[in-house]
Amino acid sequence: MKRRKILISLTLAIFSGLLAGYSALRYLEERPVTLVAAEPEGEANSVAIAARDLDVGAIVQEDDVLLVSWPSEAVPEGYAASAGDVVGRGVITSVRANEPLLSSKLAELGSGGGLPITIPSGMRAVSVRVDDVIGVAGFVLPSTRVDVLVTLTPPGSSDTASRVILQNVRAVAAGQEIQRDEDGTPMTVTVITLLVTPENAERLVLAASQGRIQMALRNTLDVDSTDTSGSRVSGLLSGPRRPVVARRGAAPTPEPPPSVVEIFRGGVRTLVSY
Repeated sequence: MKRRKILISLTLAIFSGLLAGYSALRYLEERPVTLVAAEPEGEANSVAIAARDLDVGAIVQEDDVLLVSWPSEAVPEGYAASAGDVVGRGVITSVRANEPLLSSKLAELGSGGGLPITIPSGMRAVSVRVDDVIGVAGFVLPSTRVDVLVTLTPPGSSDTASRVILQNVRAVAAGQEIQRDEDGTPMTVTVITLLVTPENAERLVLAASQGRIQMALRNTLDVDSTDTSGSRVSGLLSGPRRPVVARRGAAPTPEPPPSVVEIFRGGVRTLVSY
């Protein structure tokens, strides 16, 4: 009897221990964990970032800048450490919100904003008036690339010709301006600004004044030039002569009958055809 009581007590003790362990485990699993921010291993620098998206040509204002802490070993090259280093400078490359305001994306202080600060040294921005056809139905937008064709009648010739005069030209602006027609009624004219060298600026202006220009949109990754000889009106209908093909169902031309010669040799008659 005593032995039975000992076994019962031992069983109850083991069960109580297991129950207590299970309860403790459930408590630890359900207990909220408090996250503690890890201390930075090294010193941190103050870096100026954009508080909002900034488009090309914009002037950085005070409320466009946020200062954040940045690990010293990972600061980007050309970063600004204070708002004073970037306020008043023009944006030459679009900047997205929370992106560092690097010196490579900003013009020098005092350069202003707008289109002029985006023009590289040695290049020129030339604007031309276009319609929906010339401007490829509105798909010529800033940063797209086009080829420029001109159609005109050369001096001393009556044969109109068309040829590519500029290739892989980048558009830097596309907007509209209000002009008046012959009756004085205001009308909207689309203007596209292309980035070209001074020599190509002369060709573009001359082509626009002497003939009709057309833009051909190209893939921005396609930078190869193609040699062309141009096209003339007289050459549109010319080309290699096609072989004459007999009409279907036409009767074949009959072949001429062979010639027959009758020969007698030793009283033997022989017919020879050729």
